[in-house]
Amino acid sequence: MDLAPMHVVARIRSDFPAKFGIPRQSGLVEELRAAVVFEPEYRDPAALRGLEGFTHIWLIWQFSENLREGWSPTVRPPRLGGNERMGVFATRSPFRPNPIGLSCVRLLGVEQDRDLGPVLAVAGADLMDGTPILDVKPYIPYADSHPEASGGFTGNSGGPTLAVAFPPELLERVPEGKRAALTGVLARDPRPPYQHDPDRVYGMAFAGLEVRFTVAEDVLTVRSVTPAP
Repeated sequence: MDLAPMHVVARIRSDFPAKFGIPRQSGLVEELRAAVVFEPEYRDPAALRGLEGFTHIWLIWQFSENLREGWSPTVRPPRLGGNERMGVFATRSPFRPNPIGLSCVRLLGVEQDRDLGPVLAVAGADLMDGTPILDVKPYIPYADSHPEASGGFTGNSGGPTLAVAFPPELLERVPEGKRAALTGVLARDPRPPYQHDPDRVYGMAFAGLEVRFTVAEDVLTVRSVTPAP
């Protein structure tokens, strides 16, 4: 097999230290904020010249937490309950011949940091903190947007949303600038699609906090917010 060398050019800095709770696709929770921090070798501002003229960018990244030997031609997409198999190339499963992901995010700006060089501030990222970025490309509306496209077995929406019951005394424990993002993440139902136990208490790490919640029917109720261990 021919192998092409790949280099990690940057890493994402996000509020998700673990996989649980991360939106299933980019752009579902626009309130989420993250930063793309380039590796020292790639901190040349000239490499980003002209990028500020684009509103959205593509991030090509590595599924660094799902590396495994070999691959399977079929996988069980969570959207189908984890029971039905689909071809790996018909899904966005992390278990692929090459563990590569693709996310479209909104570019908020190119910031200059004294120590880190140029940093990309982005919104709507679906990436765990520290995820390796292999490449950054501009999103070109006339080439990349196809409103008439069919979503296959995934449908054409981001999935159902939940009503979030967030007691005010618990919401106050969340930094004000993180509240809308956290509520948006919870509304997108972080649970695996095949789990529907109303008595089960789930825990999610977000922005240095441990958020525990339950879900009954279409309502997610936050039960506790504490500092992450």
